[in-house]
Amino acid sequence: MMNCIKGVEILTQKQTGDYIVNSCTMYIKPQEYGNRVYSLIGEVEEEILCPLKPFSIIQKGCAYYGVDYEGRRKGTRLLIDYSRKLPIVIEPINNIYTFCTASPENPKCIWFFAEHIKDYRRVSARETMVIFRNNHSNIFPVSYNTFNTQMLRTSYLQMKLMQRVEFNKEKLILFLHGPKNSKASESSELYLNKRK
Repeated sequence: MMNCIKGVEILTQKQTGDYIVNSCTMYIKPQEYGNRVYSLIGEVEEEILCPLKPFSIIQKGCAYYGVDYEGRRKGTRLLIDYSRKLPIVIEPINNIYTFCTASPENPKCIWFFAEHIKDYRRVSARETMVIFRNNHSNIFPVSYNTFNTQMLRTSYLQMKLMQRVEFNKEKLILFLHGPKNSKASESSELYLNKRK
């Protein structure tokens, strides 16, 4: 639910003891709450405060969709051949890809969901403004270069995965329907029939 204050849309905030990453998740960032680290989750229409750490939510999200985080991490390494700060495909059918701004175990690590990012701009040496597809924007404590590198890696992962999916579709079509006759072979048959 969105509220308006003086004509400006703001996100409402609610609390939950449990959270599953979904196609509305835009970012998950650490939030100090007393002496503990919680997660502040930005969704398309609201912010949610959850008592789990961001990395725990990512791991739980992978498990919810039927794989473990380590399996997704290994899969990413095989596809794009990077070893640090790897983007993760949590659920490819709904295009849920995420990337981290630091090591996942780092308490300051923020996770972004690429599908929701419309644009991003340098604010200072260590800050980047992220504009989301719902036209909300936030300034995050991450350098522009780090953010840009992670966006590029995530795009590369998406492209590599889609190439594999398309290759398998083409292979299946070929298996089911056989090779298509080329026009060259058709015209040569016609030519031979005319000469007879």
